[in-house]
Amino acid sequence: MSGSIKNSITVKDVAIGYISKTIVDEISFNLESKELCAIVGVNGIGKSTLLRTLGNLQPKLSGNITLKNKYLTDYTSPKLAQELSLVLTEQPASKNLTVEELIALGRQPYTNWIGTLTKTDKKQIQESLDTFLLNDLRHRKCHELSDGQLQRVLIARAMAQDTPIILLDEPTTHLDLYHKVQILKLLQKLAHEQQKTIIFTTHEIDLAIQLCDKILILDGHENPFGEPCKLIEQKHFEHLFPSEMVQFDAKTGSFKVNK
Repeated sequence: MSGSIKNSITVKDVAIGYISKTIVDEISFNLESKELCAIVGVNGIGKSTLLRTLGNLQPKLSGNITLKNKYLTDYTSPKLAQELSLVLTEQPASKNLTVEELIALGRQPYTNWIGTLTKTDKKQIQESLDTFLLNDLRHRKCHELSDGQLQRVLIARAMAQDTPIILLDEPTTHLDLYHKVQILKLLQKLAHEQQKTIIFTTHEIDLAIQLCDKILILDGHENPFGEPCKLIEQKHFEHLFPSEMVQFDAKTGSFKVNK
């Protein structure tokens, strides 16, 4: 995507939830290319619901979501698949495929009706294998992979789809600290070097503060959004959890357990 379109995604006064129940309302933010953004908040606050709403998997209840100055709901499914890719926490049904075959599925929005891969498609697949360190695993069946390896494959498939916007639900779940950092640093590199807008939900608030350009805190009240250092200055992290159990240390940008 060219850098001339400043806001790749804009969310204004959006309410999310289900017809009978609003989970969170008054969500507003905008993100540009080359930005990595985390959505954080307590369990059940609506992080995954917001991500699914941004991916057009479920309707918003009110407000506006625009991608590149066009309403999300105005995109056809094939056109949206060229603008936005989605990595959800559900395991793929196609785990019998090899790593390379699963990543190749990311090229579906561009292939002809019989799914023939062009030189460009093959180049994108190879770049994804390289970026996510998957060359040694390319012929392995996905059901033979560890959780961390499969997570890398799913993100590599989203990279192969080559969309300006990538949405990921809990990309570091089930991973140890080293692999959590590895995945988030790869996402940061992808955003900054390939001009992507990447939004992910996470419980890893300490890591998000260190690695993200922007953070959206879903708190059900103000839902503050901005650069991590500004959110720390404005003391938004201090009210995220009940203070008798954990407290936020603004100096270190991390949570401390009250002993």
